[in-house]
Amino acid sequence: MTQSHHEKENHVSGKDTLNKHALSEHALSEQEIEALVTQFDRESNVRRFSGIPAYFVKGFLLLFTAYVFWVTLIGNLPEQVRRTSFLGLLVFSGYLLYPIRQGMTRRENHIPWYDFVLAVLGAMAFFYYSVNFQVIIVRAVRLTPLDIVMGIIGILVLAELCRRVVGVPILVVAGGFIFYAFAAGFSLRRVIHHLFYTTDGIIGTPIGVCSTFIVLFIFLASFLEKSGIAGFFIDLANSVAGFASGGPAKVAVIASALEGMYSGSSVANTVGSGSVTIPVMKKTGYKPEFAAAVEAAASTGGQIMPPIMGAAAFLMAELTGISYPTIAVAAILPAALYFTGIFLMVHFEAKKLGLRGLPRESIPRFGKLLFGKGYLFLPVIILVVLMSLGFTPAYAACFAILSAFLVSFFRKDTRFSPSGLVDALVNGSQNTIGVAMACAIAGVVVGIVSLTGLGQILIGRLTAIVNIPFLVMTGTNLFAALFITMIACLILGMGVPTTANYVIMATITAPMVIRAGSAAGIEVPLMAAHMFVFYFGIVADITPPVALAAYAGAAIAKSNPIKTGVNATRLAITAFVIPYIFVFNPAMLFINTTPLGVVQIVLSSCVGMFGLASGIAGYMFRKVALPWRFAAIAGGLLLINPGLVSDLIGFGLVAAVTAVQVILSRRDELSADSRAN
Repeated sequence: MTQSHHEKENHVSGKDTLNKHALSEHALSEQEIEALVTQFDRESNVRRFSGIPAYFVKGFLLLFTAYVFWVTLIGNLPEQVRRTSFLGLLVFSGYLLYPIRQGMTRRENHIPWYDFVLAVLGAMAFFYYSVNFQVIIVRAVRLTPLDIVMGIIGILVLAELCRRVVGVPILVVAGGFIFYAFAAGFSLRRVIHHLFYTTDGIIGTPIGVCSTFIVLFIFLASFLEKSGIAGFFIDLANSVAGFASGGPAKVAVIASALEGMYSGSSVANTVGSGSVTIPVMKKTGYKPEFAAAVEAAASTGGQIMPPIMGAAAFLMAELTGISYPTIAVAAILPAALYFTGIFLMVHFEAKKLGLRGLPRESIPRFGKLLFGKGYLFLPVIILVVLMSLGFTPAYAACFAILSAFLVSFFRKDTRFSPSGLVDALVNGSQNTIGVAMACAIAGVVVGIVSLTGLGQILIGRLTAIVNIPFLVMTGTNLFAALFITMIACLILGMGVPTTANYVIMATITAPMVIRAGSAAGIEVPLMAAHMFVFYFGIVADITPPVALAAYAGAAIAKSNPIKTGVNATRLAITAFVIPYIFVFNPAMLFINTTPLGVVQIVLSSCVGMFGLASGIAGYMFRKVALPWRFAAIAGGLLLINPGLVSDLIGFGLVAAVTAVQVILSRRDELSADSRAN
């Protein structure tokens, strides 16, 4: 989930341990952090209010909060009314908060007249549908001129707000699909009806999931942030790895993995954690490009980290019909391997550079820290337990939010004040706007696909490409389908948020992957195909040439953005390997496997990550020669791929490289001793 700039301030101020121990002079100020967040995270580019205007804006956002919890816990509104009223309130809020362009937030308490007009018109269009939905359903495509005008206003106002909050690229994609509908001969009346007045368009599945589940998890993230859990995670990571070689980088990896349990914004996590960890990594001895890349790669992994993951995971549950807890469990091993790979790469880089960790006396004790603030874990534990017991994600999130509020009273320094409670609710409402806009515009794409049959046409064309005789004869047609999907996800992800990227690609390319698998005689589970799309939509945030998380990290480190993106991609290499493996062998997602098989997968994958990371880094116990690097990489890949034969070969290769490294490093030690004597 996303975080507002107010949350970033709390996020950074919670990193007490790093700031206390002679490191605060290297951290960015709150003003610098806010400037970076505003530059790279459009959702944080909000107007500033004080006095009576601030009370008015906060009051309206609190009204939206009350609406969300009422609809979830008590209300029983028809879907059309619930979804349109949800968007109507958010559109009005969005035009109060977001200026027409970035940088127009310095003037306090100023909202131009045209934004008031757009806010009223947009809300009016969606509430028009809410009030008249039964009549409009009966009329079907026989829309009145007023229906058409309201539909056009609603779509255009929504698109403009999406441009402000999310960006232009997603509108270019949606606009291209709408142009195709008109070019295919569909009338304005038919397009407006399908996009605005049916549950196949703007108020389709994406906004339905957003208004039911995602919004509540955004509120949960806001409450967890206000409870001080981010600072606790930083301190906890510091107590575990701060003293080790290259400690600050390892702290960044562990803290980002923990923060990923509740926050799925790559840029927000990079700026929030990186404002402290990146300067400290540079001081420790890491190059600026590498320090920024570590934070960007680790922060991007937050969206694949159970139990909450990113907003797209909830859409996956809705589109596939697979329960969210099942998806979260399936994501455990791939996420663990992702962060393990980055951790090992950081470790080998630190050893290669001879870097040391932080002084032990400056690091908090793990036991004391866990005993003192371990209760902050309770909301996450309650969330997992309730979902595993069969509670819906919405109800589980509500109970977790309540528990986050209650556990904050265990200690004075984490206790919610009345203003803190209001801020948590207001930030949750504000953070919903960007996700909702992305979901609504993604609904436009899905609506055009269903209206025109474009999805089947594209699937047919792509399937024809991957089923050309040469690919079928060589058995590489499934690999070709996966490669095309990967490239499409990475390109679309350059400017489209993960949520919209996943919805669009899952609609078009996931069925192609399943068909290609059938043609190759390989059964590709539905979850594996969708998880493949999900993964590559996420790693687009660190893949050059447009890599927002890497750019944000580079701005903090004052490094070259492209070099930072390349380094981040290298660190996150497992994210480019694992999706292919779990498509060809779904046992990695715990599909069709046994407990013994799970143990085998975990052990072999960990050894495989050790080999892969050392091969890529070129260092294990000493510098690894090029032929042995290839052997380590090959062995690592074979071990990550579940299977007895591949495991045996992979283990043999990694063991051979490790043995050679041990022998050579021992010889180096003896030589050093003899020279010393």
